[in-house]
Amino acid sequence: MQFKDLFQKKRKYATVPSVDRTAPNRVMDGAIDVPEERPKREIPEGLMNKCPKCGTIQYNKELDKNLKVCTACEYHYKLNAVERIQMTMDEGRFVEFDSEMASQDPLEFPAYIAKYNKAVEATGMQDAVITGEGTIGGYPVVVAVMSFDFMGGSLGSVVGEKVTNAIEYATRTNRPVIIFSTSGGARMQESILSLMQMAKTSAAIAKLNEQGGLYISVITDPTFGGVSASFAMLGDYIIAEPGAAFGFTGGRVIEQTMRIKLPPGFQTAEFNLKHGQVDLVSHRKEMRSTLTRLLSMHVVKEETVNGE
Repeated sequence: MQFKDLFQKKRKYATVPSVDRTAPNRVMDGAIDVPEERPKREIPEGLMNKCPKCGTIQYNKELDKNLKVCTACEYHYKLNAVERIQMTMDEGRFVEFDSEMASQDPLEFPAYIAKYNKAVEATGMQDAVITGEGTIGGYPVVVAVMSFDFMGGSLGSVVGEKVTNAIEYATRTNRPVIIFSTSGGARMQESILSLMQMAKTSAAIAKLNEQGGLYISVITDPTFGGVSASFAMLGDYIIAEPGAAFGFTGGRVIEQTMRIKLPPGFQTAEFNLKHGQVDLVSHRKEMRSTLTRLLSMHVVKEETVNGE
């Protein structure tokens, strides 16, 4: 035997397409007619979602049924203003205020209008807040609901004007105010005009308070900057959703400025509850019942007012 005979030649392999084993093969001219490979099934976009906290993958329909709270770790997804209103207000009992009010560009800030128009098109909103009146558990309320997906929920002239109008209407009609806050801070494209909204909204709340009106502030993730430094922290009751981050500025900026290491969980709802910055941390599933319970201690139901 020669040395070369110790090594066998490599076998040649052919790629065989996948076959549906449940379907009978047909014999044609002595050869097997192999069915063609089935096309791959494509999963439609928007069908499933991956939790940003724990990584659990779940169907969007199931997530919606659970009020956009992760079924595995209880992470509270961000809600837009429309979703929040639908989850909180009594069905068919909401009338919007100032729906056509839109931002201008008084400072002619570069690319502001283009960015603003893009946000309008993407969200279907005119700005980062929806205000109006309706009922929760049968109790009449005036609400302002902010939306982070509109330019980061930034506080501009329109947001401040709409919130102020809602508070003043509540003061005139003797109704409680509930504001759901979420914001990255002041809208830099409006500069000082944006910062003025902090004083304007705070003054409106002060007048409401002078007349004995009720103001419930609900803080959602995230709430920072000018909003947290004004109306978000002026409530008679301050409620936060679990895990909601809020403060004047982000933890990274504080660490770099103060040159200190912040404690774990700094600026979360639970941390702020422990240190007396909020009155209650309420799960989203319990938020509506929590608000109804608070309103029942201060407000007469609409049916009673109307004598029905």
